Amino acid sequence: MKAAIILGIALAALLTGNGALAAQTHATGWNPMTFKKPSDADLKQRLTPEQYAVTQHEGTERPFHNAYWDNHEAGIYVDVVSGEPLFSSLDKYDSRTGWPSFTRPLDPANLKTKDDRQLAEDRTEVRSAHADSHLGHVFDDGPPPTGLRYCMNSAALRFVPVDRLEAEGYGQYVGLFGKTADKR
Repeated sequence: MKAAIILGIALAALLTGNGALAAQTHATGWNPMTFKKPSDADLKQRLTPEQYAVTQHEGTERPFHNAYWDNHEAGIYVDVVSGEPLFSSLDKYDSRTGWPSFTRPLDPANLKTKDDRQLAEDRTEVRSAHADSHLGHVFDDGPPPTGLRYCMNSAALRFVPVDRLEAEGYGQYVGLFGKTADKR
């Protein structure tokens, strides 16, 4: 399973066109190094208790009782802690698990993985690269083209709709949505 996930993550990076996205984001002045983790005191004030438990203490929210498991709006999902862009609605699908699931990250450089052996099975934990927020887990039972299921906690995410991307500093992603962005 671990080899399949590593291969899938490499495929996701290739399919995402990470190099082209990196060139595009740097050309627009976006600097990924500006995404930083606030102090623990700030996090306790800004986040809900559930968001804090999930992102800072590897918590898990209840399935089917969270903000984004059934969200069908066009936009991107960012780390609730740092704002770093993580996933696109274009890669979201219904995994029937009750959590938002994605086939690939928006930019693989904004995620990191690590082994998670807290339960009886070996899993691969997904964390944000800059804020080190616990986001969820990645599994090798997803649909094509990657075969991956990034199963995330809504409490670790903030959704930015297409019509707010420019205003919130994520304008470089508007083009991903083509005519959808023009209609909003």
